[in-house]
Amino acid sequence: MTGTTTKGASRDELRGHPRRRASLRAPARAALRTIAVFEAAKGVAALAALLGWLSLMHHDVHRLALEAIGHFGADPHSHYPELLLRYVDALNVTPVRTTVLLGAAYAALRWLEACGLWLDRTWGAWIGALGSGVYVPFELLHLQHSPTWQGLVVVCFNLALVLFLCRRLWQRRGQHDFPARTP
Repeated sequence: MTGTTTKGASRDELRGHPRRRASLRAPARAALRTIAVFEAAKGVAALAALLGWLSLMHHDVHRLALEAIGHFGADPHSHYPELLLRYVDALNVTPVRTTVLLGAAYAALRWLEACGLWLDRTWGAWIGALGSGVYVPFELLHLQHSPTWQGLVVVCFNLALVLFLCRRLWQRRGQHDFPARTP
């Protein structure tokens, strides 16, 4: 039976390896790939931010942040500039190894998720749904305390992304990315 198949049965089915996948329509495939590109871009942005931070390590970053705030004409005591200065000061006291490890881990996780989504793997959808879903409660809390249309857009986008990936996982339930081994 080597090299031949029975009419209507694929080689994998004859070997006991049903490699069935819930087929994606073109719009869903395009959406999945768009999400994958977006996640990969977040990984690139995280790596760029990490490299930028490392290049500024031997400078007075607090002073540079104050100069940037002054350049844009913002009040250093208003909410967002004060928040920026607080984060700059927190990063200044964080060990370099911790910063590099966290930044690299975040970028690697985003790229792993992007790869899984691009290849339409179940584990990629799980990473994406969990990774985006974790932010939703915090975004809703933020929206409750300071409602803005931008915050509403972010919440709606993340909810749509989580729902899309959960729907994809629901479609694939009972199916596996890897064929089962037969004895």
